[in-house]
Amino acid sequence: MFAVIKTGGRQYRVAPDDVLEIGKIEGEVGTIVQLAEVLVVGGDTPVLGAPTVAGASVAAEVLQHKRGPKVIAFKKRRRKNSRRKRGYRDELTVLRVTEILTDKKKPSVGPRPKKAKAEPKAEAASAE
Repeated sequence: MFAVIKTGGRQYRVAPDDVLEIGKIEGEVGTIVQLAEVLVVGGDTPVLGAPTVAGASVAAEVLQHKRGPKVIAFKKRRRKNSRRKRGYRDELTVLRVTEILTDKKKPSVGPRPKKAKAEPKAEAASAE
């Protein structure tokens, strides 16, 4: 099963367990967010929205917030001693799609448990 969602002015084709980078959205790391603008729900019988599919949403876990690569805009007007250098970095959110929901259902899958940190060997040896 797959879905086509719209967020941040862009459209993404997603399936469960896909990891994608989108424009920054609200949500703490490790929480589940719902993306409600679903344009298409595909599978055995695809459902097309007009413009969105009623009652459909995509649940996704927020993995991290980060910044994209640096983009530099440099303008020069020759023979005028005029230069302008500007740069920016996009704010991004990394998501893992947990499930595709229809009929106004709530997410049933929670965030994945965090891995426990193993003790460093130096501390384990000194404790003995």
